[in-house]
Amino acid sequence: MIGLGTQIRHLIALLDGAVQQTYDRLGADFRPRFFPIAQLLIEQGHSSVGEIAAATGVSQPAATQTINEMKKLGLIDTVRGEDRRQHLIRLSAKGQELAAHLSDTWKAIDAAAARLEAELPYGLERVVRDTLEALERQPFADRIAAEMGDGK
Repeated sequence: MIGLGTQIRHLIALLDGAVQQTYDRLGADFRPRFFPIAQLLIEQGHSSVGEIAAATGVSQPAATQTINEMKKLGLIDTVRGEDRRQHLIRLSAKGQELAAHLSDTWKAIDAAAARLEAELPYGLERVVRDTLEALERQPFADRIAAEMGDGK
């Protein structure tokens, strides 16, 4: 029997793989994991690493790793905040240009996701959101421990 985690990773690989193929076909040096950060920076102008991590639901080290990859590609810049100690992340001119170039692609990706979801007997986005909320209430490790009789 294939485990739930394996199935979820396979689903993500299929979805992200198709999106990556689209970027590659367009000649866009962009990764699916860059999108949430780019979208946040488009909406807010700039954000701290902590704000990016919180908004995208990843750890600060994971956010930092993705931000560093985007920096290497010239997609983002770091600027000082008002108090001069804080470093803020923003899209560079190259990042803004690429985001504008990919805007229609992102709309097509959203439309394709909506069509996929319409084929399902239940909303995949809602299932994922509800599952994340349930795991916030009781982490999976605690659920496993309870099944093992550890009393959590």
